Order: sequence, then structure tokens, then C-alpha cells
Amino acid sequence: MRRLYRAAALVLLPTALLTACAPTTTTRSPTELKAAAHARELAADGQFDEAIHDYLALAGSSGRPDYYRLLAAEVYRQEGQLEQAAPLLASIQRSRLDTGDAVHLDLLQAELALNQHNIPRALALTDQPNLSVPPELMPRLEETRARALEASGDYWLAARNRAMLDNSLNGLDQSQNRQQLINLLKRLGPEALKARALALRPADTMQPWTMEALSQLGVSSQDAQGQPVGTLVAGQQATVREGYLMPAQVALLLPSSGPAAGAANAIREGFVAGYEESARNHAPRPLVKIYDSGNSPASSVAAYQQAVRDGARLVVGPLARDAVSAVLNQRQLPVPVLSLNYLADQTPPPANTSTFGLLPETEGSQAADHMLDAGLHEAYIIVSDADFAQRAANAFKAEFTAKGGHVDSMSTLSSGSVNYISLIQGMGMPTIPAGSADSSGAPAPNAAGTAPGSAATAPTAGIFISMRPESARLLLPQLHLARIGLPVYATSHIFAGSDNAGADGDLNGVEFSDAPWMFDAQSGLPNHANLAALLPSARGSAARLFAFGMDAWSLVPYLDWMRSHPGSYLPGASGQLTSDRLGRISRVLIWARFDNGLARPISGTLNVNTLAPAGNDGDAQPAAASSAPSGQ
Repeated sequence: MRRLYRAAALVLLPTALLTACAPTTTTRSPTELKAAAHARELAADGQFDEAIHDYLALAGSSGRPDYYRLLAAEVYRQEGQLEQAAPLLASIQRSRLDTGDAVHLDLLQAELALNQHNIPRALALTDQPNLSVPPELMPRLEETRARALEASGDYWLAARNRAMLDNSLNGLDQSQNRQQLINLLKRLGPEALKARALALRPADTMQPWTMEALSQLGVSSQDAQGQPVGTLVAGQQATVREGYLMPAQVALLLPSSGPAAGAANAIREGFVAGYEESARNHAPRPLVKIYDSGNSPASSVAAYQQAVRDGARLVVGPLARDAVSAVLNQRQLPVPVLSLNYLADQTPPPANTSTFGLLPETEGSQAADHMLDAGLHEAYIIVSDADFAQRAANAFKAEFTAKGGHVDSMSTLSSGSVNYISLIQGMGMPTIPAGSADSSGAPAPNAAGTAPGSAATAPTAGIFISMRPESARLLLPQLHLARIGLPVYATSHIFAGSDNAGADGDLNGVEFSDAPWMFDAQSGLPNHANLAALLPSARGSAARLFAFGMDAWSLVPYLDWMRSHPGSYLPGASGQLTSDRLGRISRVLIWARFDNGLARPISGTLNVNTLAPAGNDGDAQPAAASSAPSGQ
């Protein structure tokens, strides 16, 4: 009977295990060899009961009963019925097995012990000193020991075992193992994990995983951005940074139609603009081929595979999150990938890949840091009901509270609503004392933060908002009418991407994070206004996606360097870019403020030491990362 596979552990090389370490003490007859091959084919085809029957028949008719019982027990495991193999395992005499088969027996017994909640036995069987483990069994042994350690409550050592397992996996197995590793570390809690992190040496294999787990717990763990990528080196009429390594051929995977076509077009044109701009520096440029990734995971995988056949040495893309997961979780990734979105739950990417995207979570967490740096330790959150706003709010709250801040209340604006007075009054925000209004009737900015009626002092609280400009233009005047004078901080979504002094006058004083290229705040990049005059995709809010595309190009020659030098950053159009050791590209944004209805950077331009190739400079801003980087 054919049955579905139901094992809970990783599926690792079952066919190899059924053929490895065959005893060589006696010669097998042609009849026996044929019968064993048939049983193996049945197991590979999912006909588990038939395979078990044939193996047990061989155990009764050949001179190797223990060996064939072992193979029958392995098929039970493949079927997800390891408990039924218990009598077989008990009947096998370990001393009559070859070394590799003896280890296989120990592994099956450890997995059975784990299923039976006999944790000490599982730990003992997976940690035998001086045991010679066949290479094909090692990943499964490490995974079984990690599960046993987790069951024993030793989450740190279980995570370390999974870190040791990481390099021997690929595709979906590796992705699942990485997520389990990080989840184990998160179970330690932020304080215990921070203590572990402080005790680690920089070269310890646990260092990047610990930083990632802390980040997902809302504790900032980004490596200090101490210097630009590399040092400047000259050669062949080009000035590039140390670590510059341009692949010979690059593929760009983006959809040409469908719901993400507009975003993809802005990214594509930004990528091409960066490519053309780099010619001014005479830097080496690869052959670039652009592929239509379609609108499904399958079509994206097909585009990747075609790019590989065409000779690509790096694939940039795809864009949609489900497409990214499909491409990165392939069993084999013969060519490195720089994806233009993150995996679900921001899971670290497989080895030899990097992930880069525009996330509202980035803006939320950096707004929390910005407010705390300003001395504001209490926050009120008001966001729209859009997905990007909810995600930004959750990230803000996690970061703000993890660093000692307190969120006093949080409210969501309903779609279509224009009257927010009741919502504002219900949040309990402190008000401006009578007589503290300016000549326009609005409260004096930043004058409140204490209890109603108290003397005006420096504020201790602020308001975080995430919404489109239309909603913000309604909210801010109503805050003034309610005599709320707290400073307001926003995500980039509040700015439409172009000056509108008449409409944005109500936003005066609001600070928000955004991409430096929106304000030409990073030297060495093409002028925003000039490109906007030529290309619609470089105008308005689409300009953030255009900047994202320019940065995707700028990252191409520095991916390996940035991964191995996590303290370095690449000045970019969408943000100051840095990579952790797991290949996740992060961005640091600039801050701007509305004054007289005009949005301008708070600290002017970014004075970073930039003589990098044209198109490799800038500083940052994020968007949403659901199916595509929407939300801008």
C-alpha cells in the first residue's frame, strides 16, 4: 500500500541511507541483489508497506538478517510510523552490523527514544565520543540531537547544534532549520540572550544568529556602521572601493505585467539608471539581461533557471514575497541571488544569497530610536488601518518598549472617517495649558508632555503616526483643536514625494523618515529633479522604488564584501546600506521635517566620505513587503 510520508523531522537522504554501508563480509547472490534493488525502488516510489515486506523477506532468507531489518525500520521512519519499527530495532544485534550501519541503528533508536519522550536516551545515543559517523548520516544526527536538546530545555545548545547543521543543508530544509534556530534563541528571552551575545567572540558561529534573534525580539542589534564600504582603490581609469567584485553577467527578474508591474517598472528603471550612471566612472560593468518573472512563484523559478542556463553569475530578484520564497527554497541554487524582498517572517536567507527590501517595519523601529534619542520615553501611536501602517506601528512598539519606552495608548483611524476628535480625546494625551497657543490658534509646538494644567516644560512624550498625507492633513489640525502639542513623528508615507506647500502647511513641525535621494541628500547620485523631469517613475512616491532599484544595482559588486565586513555601509539612494553575516541588507534612513509646508532634511546633506563609483552613494527609506514593495 502506498502511504503519505508523515515524519516530523527533516527528510535527509533516505535513498542514500537505504543503500549505504552494505555489509561486505559475504558475497550477495544475483537473486538477493535483485530483490534488494526492488525493495529500494518500492521505498523510493512511496510503496512503503511493500518495501517493508520485501526487506523482511530478505531478512529471513539471507545471511544478513540484522542489515535488512535495519532497512525495513528505516522505511517505517520514512512512512512516519517509527513506533512500528520498535520491535525490529530491539531484535537487531549491533555487533553484527558494519560501523556505518551501527551508527544508523543508533540514530533510529535515538529518534524512537525522542518520540517516546525518553530524552536522556536520545541525548546519549546522539553524543557518543569517538564515533565515526558516515557523512550522509551526520545532518540527521545533528538535527535529532538538536531536537533532544530542545526537549531537555537546553535551548542555547540546541540552537548551536542547528547552527552546526546549517552549512550541510540547502533549500527548504535550510530555511526551516534557520527559523527553528532563531526560534530557539528567542525562547531564551531578551535579557538572557543579550548576556550570551556579550560573551560571544566575533568569529563565533552563533554571533549572527544571536544578533538576528535579538533583532526579532525588538532589541536593536545592528552592527555599528563605522565606515563606508572598503577603502578607495584606483585602477583602469576607475575609482572603486576595496571589495569591488563585479560578476560577468547579471540577471534582473521582475514582472512586466500584473498587480506589481508599476512597482517593478520603477525598480527596473532605477536599476538601469544606476547602471548607466556607473559608466561615468569607467567602472567595470557586466552584461545585464532582464527577465519577466511573471506573476507566480513557478514563473519566477522558471525565470531564475533560464537566467542560470543563459550564463548569469548573479540573479537580482524576484520581487513578490512568495516568489522570493520559491526561488530561495529550491533544492539547488547554482547562482547567487540578491532578492528584492524578504522571506516570510524575515527568515534569514539561504547561504550564498542576500535579501533586500523596503519594509515599513524599518521605519517604525527607526522612528522609535529617533524619539528615544530625543529624550521622549512615552509614546502615543495613531495609524491608519492600511497594512503598512499596522506593521510600522507594531515594529515601533516592539523597539520602543524593548529600549525602555512606554506606549501609553494606540489607536487606528477607520477608512473613510474624517472626524477624529472622539478618538483623540479617548487616548488621554496631555493638553496645552490655556494661553499657550500661537497666533494661528494652534498650540505651541513641543510645549506639552506633562499633565493638563501644569507648567510647560520640555516634552517627555511624543506621537508616532503612519498614514497617507490625506489622512495626516485631517489629523494634525484636529490635534491642534484638541490642544495636543506633543511632537509628531511619522513614516515616509506622510510625504507625497513632491512639494505642495498649500496642502502640507497643516503638517508643519512633523518629522518623518525618508530616502535621501528624495531630497538629493546624498552626494554622488544622479540629481533627483533631473531624472524626475525625464522619467515618470522617478516622480512622487514612486521615486522611492526608483531609488530602491538604483541601490539594487549599487549592491551588486559589494555583496560578498559587505557580508564579511558587517561594520561597513554603502551610501545608497534609499538609505545607508549594511549587511549582516546572514546576507540581510538593512537600511538607515534620514529625517526630514515640514516647515512652511515644505519637506526638507533636518541636517542638510549626508557628508559621508564618498568617492565611490557613481551610483554607489546615498541614504535610506522603506516601503511595504507583502506581495511587492507596496505601501509607498
